[in-house]
Amino acid sequence: MDSKTANKLALLTIKLIAGIVVVILAFLLGRILLQGVPHISWSFLTKPSQEFIAGGGIVYQLFNSFYLLILTLVISFPISLGAGIFLAEYAPKNWFTEVIRMAIEILSSLPSVVVGLFGFLLFVVQLKMGFSILAGAIALTFFNLPLLTRNIEESLNAVSDLQREAGLALGLSKWRTVLKVIIPEALPGIITGIVLGAGRVFGEAAALIYTAGQSASTIDFTNWNPFDAASPLNWSRPAETLAVHIWKINSEGIMPDAAAVSAGTSAVLIIVVLIFNLSARYLGNRLYRKFTAADK
Repeated sequence: MDSKTANKLALLTIKLIAGIVVVILAFLLGRILLQGVPHISWSFLTKPSQEFIAGGGIVYQLFNSFYLLILTLVISFPISLGAGIFLAEYAPKNWFTEVIRMAIEILSSLPSVVVGLFGFLLFVVQLKMGFSILAGAIALTFFNLPLLTRNIEESLNAVSDLQREAGLALGLSKWRTVLKVIIPEALPGIITGIVLGAGRVFGEAAALIYTAGQSASTIDFTNWNPFDAASPLNWSRPAETLAVHIWKINSEGIMPDAAAVSAGTSAVLIIVVLIFNLSARYLGNRLYRKFTAADK
């Protein structure tokens, strides 16, 4: 077999594998959306869930998912950004840095059930936080930290050294160079890391069952005092997310229209994740052009 034939065969194989992946993804998404979208309505999105009667909605679960996502990102992103900058720009190549990277790898490979049980024993039981949004957000931070840290580090390392040398040549300090030159250049990759972490948080269920709980507690959307038990912003209340809601209604079997609610909730979950990904990519490109003056 000559080199041209081998190259064509390899290229065909790669395209075939990529096509199979696309077909599998399209099949999964198409099946979920085709089964779930007909059950989505304004009433479904704005009504509270019901346990023993049909016709319930997902308004509480939808809000809890977004609130938990925002709270998790608020906790995990600053830590991940600082760790990524340290590893990429300041960390020396020694055994201590390798230990940090190995710890990040181990943390990223932990099963979600293990993290959930750890969060239950430490935050819910030992620290007496109870089943709460805050306990769930801290547990999910363990998922986000390694993913975001490694992504930020790789995004910063992908920036050409010429950018660093140019900043230093202009008289900028090391920190100013990182802040004004390196981070804006790496912003699309950082945004991608946030998207990946957000997708995992938004669709996580196992860890939240043991930390945030399975209770769809009543929320008063007219009360925005975060210290009130009925307030949507109260981080001490238990909160059932969309993913936990899907698991719960399929495992308990007490809801008359469980199949329809499960299909509709799954479709909403997929649609929200897709919208979030597309919006984040658009925002990342816009920020990149703004901070690097690429559109001028």
